[in-house]
This record gives sequence, structure tokens and C-alpha cells, in this order.
Amino acid sequence: MAGAAPLRPMAGTIIMSVSTNNPEDPITEINLTPLVDVSLVLVIIFMAVAPFAMQAGIKVLQSKASARIGKVSLSDSVQVKLTKAGVLSVNGAQTDAEHFSGAILNALSASKDKFVIIKADETNKVGEVVGLLDEAKQAGAVKMALMRN
Repeated sequence: MAGAAPLRPMAGTIIMSVSTNNPEDPITEINLTPLVDVSLVLVIIFMAVAPFAMQAGIKVLQSKASARIGKVSLSDSVQVKLTKAGVLSVNGAQTDAEHFSGAILNALSASKDKFVIIKADETNKVGEVVGLLDEAKQAGAVKMALMRN
């Protein structure tokens, strides 16, 4: 085949380079295996963590200004009031922080719908109000509302 013409690629074909084992040649190929491995691990981690991220937090519904009549009357609900001075009362009866759990438990046992309304001033600390919400929930409150004085 001394007189044969050199091979030419046909139109529309892709020519792939053949790697040689010469150590001085730069590596021009991208290894996709580690990239795919890392991507799959990240997908698995996000799938495992997503349900936990959805459960965190307190669901807050803001009432409309036109909603004057509620489903629950004030006599059926448990009213907790926290004043600027830190005075705590449950259904009008003054109590202290140590006896609050017992007072809210007694008030919720007499309530039909287990609805707690917490009234607090704007100057009260958020931690105090969240603590009241937490204790009411642990005492058996099904629904809770926040109001300001």
C-alpha cells in the first residue's frame, strides 16, 4: 500500500483524539466520575434534610381587619395576660411564673375547645411570650392566638 492515499474523514464525522502514554502530554480529558458521585451524595443529603427543614417554626396566621366575629367566644377560651411589669394572669386570676403551668392546665380542662389567647404588650420580651406559648401547648392547647394590649 505504498501508493495509497492517506485516510480522510468523511464529512460530518467527529474525530476523537487518541491518548498516548507519553508522561509529558497534558491531561485534557475531564473525569466525570467524581463530579457525578458528589452530585448524587448532595441529592441524597438534601432529600434526607428537607423534611426536617419544613417542620421547624411556628405557623402564624394574621387575622383580617374585617373579621370581628370569631368562631370561639371569649368565655369559652382561656385568656392569658402579660403586662409591661411582667404580671401574669390566667382568665383574670393573677398568678406567678412558677404556678402558671398549673393555672393554665386547670383553665384548659374547663375549656371546651382548648383555645388560648395570649395578650401581651409590645414592650414584653419575645422570649417571655414564646415561653407562654410553649407552656400552653404542653398543657394541651389546640389553638393559640396572640393579641397586644
